[in-house]
Amino acid sequence: MTATAPPSPLAGLRVLDFTRVLSGPIAGRMLCDLGADVVKVEPPEGDVSRLWGRQVAGIGGFFHQQNAGKRSVCLDLRAAEGRDLALRLAERADIVIENFRPDVMPRLGLGYPELRAANPRLIMLSISGFGAGGPQSRRAAYASVIHAEAGLLARSARRLPTVAVSDLPWNAADTNAGLHGVIAILAAVVLRTRTGLGQHIDLGMLDASLVTDDNLHLALEAAEELQGPPHDVWSSGAGPLLIAADTRLIWRRLTEIHGLSDPAAPDMAQPEKIRLRRAAIAAFLADLPDWIAVAAAMDRMNLAWGEVREARDLAQHPTVQARGAIAQVDDGAGGHRPIPQSPYRFSDATSEVRGPAAHRGEHNAQVLEDWLDLGAADVRRLSDNGVLLSGAPS
Repeated sequence: MTATAPPSPLAGLRVLDFTRVLSGPIAGRMLCDLGADVVKVEPPEGDVSRLWGRQVAGIGGFFHQQNAGKRSVCLDLRAAEGRDLALRLAERADIVIENFRPDVMPRLGLGYPELRAANPRLIMLSISGFGAGGPQSRRAAYASVIHAEAGLLARSARRLPTVAVSDLPWNAADTNAGLHGVIAILAAVVLRTRTGLGQHIDLGMLDASLVTDDNLHLALEAAEELQGPPHDVWSSGAGPLLIAADTRLIWRRLTEIHGLSDPAAPDMAQPEKIRLRRAAIAAFLADLPDWIAVAAAMDRMNLAWGEVREARDLAQHPTVQARGAIAQVDDGAGGHRPIPQSPYRFSDATSEVRGPAAHRGEHNAQVLEDWLDLGAADVRRLSDNGVLLSGAPS
């Protein structure tokens, strides 16, 4: 008797993904991992992120990470027949996601009023930098722009005054917006079961960044001085480690548990006491010869700590290995390439990366047959007319 495979939570939902680069594609990727049939609709020139990162079988690493498992259709939406085909696909979709400026989809004739008229149950997520309807709604916005506008860069400069003001090392504003978009979509799906109607979700990257900033209350209430200093990175005999505690707690635990003697005299000025005690902490850590000794010392003091690792070494991280947090998928060139696995672990359901990213227009015929019952002759005519495209852009 064959065991039944665990169900995918979103199996049966159809998602039409018009997005590019990151904020929308990461939302589509998570929906795909959860079992939805996600069809990425690309313009004739393709998603620009196809060119980013290591190229394997003609697909860049950035594009691969954000679009794994999706099917690909390439449409010229500027052609009347291309727009009509997109509208027909939206009629059969449960969810549409897009991350253009707020005026783009309406100009293409694919705004929410047009899509809702064709499909009242449709849920549409629109992600933009500053949201729709405001004074800055038509501004171009990348993650770095939002990091600056949301106060993150100025705060980083104040907390790390020896470091020049610079952008964050990852696109937090894009990712936050995409993941908040998934939450809103799933809430709309639940609501639709009660009302039978869809929703239009207007999500600004700035809004998502503000609500995800756990320290924003300090700035809004003029209380940033109440925020503790950033956690220090120390050098050990094994390598650098971050200890998630301030110097006073580390020193107290070292004296109480490891018996360190205080190098500071009672009548010393406080800055000199701090300097000497920090030097004693540094010397203790430098004497720990390996990570086993570091872990033992930190565990005895009940301090949270982390090895300062290089991301390139994460495949060897014990937790990453144990949980399968980096998957290997077919690279289309006879091998495999690594990709972050879906982070959701269900007791009786499955969420996982469902395959590699597709080439531009790879699934034109398959999707149009599945969703619209179009045959090979229809697909050939649309391709001959330049409405459907595939392969590398010329």
